[in-house]
Amino acid sequence: MSENLKTIRELADELGVSKQRIQQIIAKLSPSETPNKDGNRYVLNARDVKNIKVFMGFEHENSSTSESANRLVDYDVYLDVINSIKEKDEQIKSLLEVQKQTQNLLDQQQRLALQDKKLLEEYKAEIKDLKSLNMPTQDIKKEDYSQKETTTDYIKELPQKPNKKWWQFKKRGQKND
Repeated sequence: MSENLKTIRELADELGVSKQRIQQIIAKLSPSETPNKDGNRYVLNARDVKNIKVFMGFEHENSSTSESANRLVDYDVYLDVINSIKEKDEQIKSLLEVQKQTQNLLDQQQRLALQDKKLLEEYKAEIKDLKSLNMPTQDIKKEDYSQKETTTDYIKELPQKPNKKWWQFKKRGQKND
């Protein structure tokens, strides 16, 4: 390239900014101040470089109003970036808080699951104990039942006395008087 022409990268390196920042400035320039393109690339001549530097506040233009306007634009961009960073910080804080709450809930869930497992094992052990106690009890009940059968048979075989009711005693007593 010729000595008077520069690329966006060369100008960005010279000014200590990024290529994207130079492209943003070019987009904000008026159509009459916009540099020419060679294919897809901007080719910046001395006038274009001066316009970009003036817009960014690196060089002074004759009119002080355009310089203050350029600085205000840069200051507005600066404020936007700061506000964006603050907003992102708040989002990060809220996400960290949500993460802490989620972790606490997960810990509680795991503790409850462990308690449930322990209780279930205890209940299973108790049920086993009860079943082992029930097994002999059922055998004993069968034996008791067989004994009851023999006892009832014995009672049936005993001679039965006549059924006397209490009022019958009273009637007899009145007759005897």
